[in-house]
Amino acid sequence: MNIPLRQDRRCNYASLKKLNRGDTLAIVSPSWGGPGIFPHIFEQGLANLRSLGFNIVEMPSARTAADVLFSQPQLRAKDINDAFADPNIAGIISSIGGSDSARILPYLDKSVILNNPKFMMGYSDFSTLTTLLNQWGLVTFNGPSVMAGFSQYHNASAEYQAYLAQALLGEVHYPIFKAYSHGYPEWAIPENVGKLHPAIATNGPKVLQGTGQVEGRLFGGCFEVMEMLKGTEYWPSPSFWQDKLLFLETSEDKPSQDYIRFWLRNYGVMGVFEKISGLMIGRARDYSEREMAALDEVILSVVRDEFGCDSLPVITRLDFGHTDPQWILPLGIQHRLDLDNFSLDAIEPVFDLL
Repeated sequence: MNIPLRQDRRCNYASLKKLNRGDTLAIVSPSWGGPGIFPHIFEQGLANLRSLGFNIVEMPSARTAADVLFSQPQLRAKDINDAFADPNIAGIISSIGGSDSARILPYLDKSVILNNPKFMMGYSDFSTLTTLLNQWGLVTFNGPSVMAGFSQYHNASAEYQAYLAQALLGEVHYPIFKAYSHGYPEWAIPENVGKLHPAIATNGPKVLQGTGQVEGRLFGGCFEVMEMLKGTEYWPSPSFWQDKLLFLETSEDKPSQDYIRFWLRNYGVMGVFEKISGLMIGRARDYSEREMAALDEVILSVVRDEFGCDSLPVITRLDFGHTDPQWILPLGIQHRLDLDNFSLDAIEPVFDLL
């Protein structure tokens, strides 16, 4: 394969061009057919992306009925392959998450994707794609989807609106937001288009253990979705975890603290905690302050007490995942995490000038 490789980094990732206003974004539905069920939510998200200066093309899967999508994983994968192959498409964004995108992975065309690298973003069930394609050699992005993130853009804080507009155009930074929301009011009610649940004040990230600065390549996704890949050929090899900054977050299903304990324990048994340079946990969706405090104790009990990794930096309540606002995280890019004066910074370029 004639795959363009970065020359400025220790790992070989396919060269990636940043987005510009006027570029065309392809919208895909690689999992659940949410746009067909809540078209008003979907259309508001498209309108907000257009307001940011992008042209939109909906791939055939975008509005396909949910039952049809579920029965045709090949169709969903074909849209991904076709979007990468189309030279008029600059980036790909997921319409929404779901629960079965792992079924499309066998049908993805590795050669087509790596020979036509481009911006690709989503979160939740989209984690199957971002994690696999990152292992293949593409920088991928964990961030908002059309219906959950961009549909609410116009009602977000001015700070978050400015952040998203800049981040989509290639400015990589991670502000500490002063408030967050747990999801959205019932989408079946038309009046709730674009609305978020009331904002909750926050004191920012919480360092559970570790001091100073550490470096590593970002990698991770949604806790529950990552579980769907364990034991498959799409799960990272043991050596892949070396020096990664691992980020994990929970979905709107609000998994119990015990389930999170079990999942973390499994990472420990695989030897991941001994290899990674840091563990970053997103703010747990629909957890109360008391529940988040208890979850912090669960995380420490596994990492520190069960596996003896008392020097592994662990930080929680970060702005990514299933709460708003959420950072856009580029998987595969080297970052520096400062635990004393919290900051997260990319220390190598995310995009190449092609």
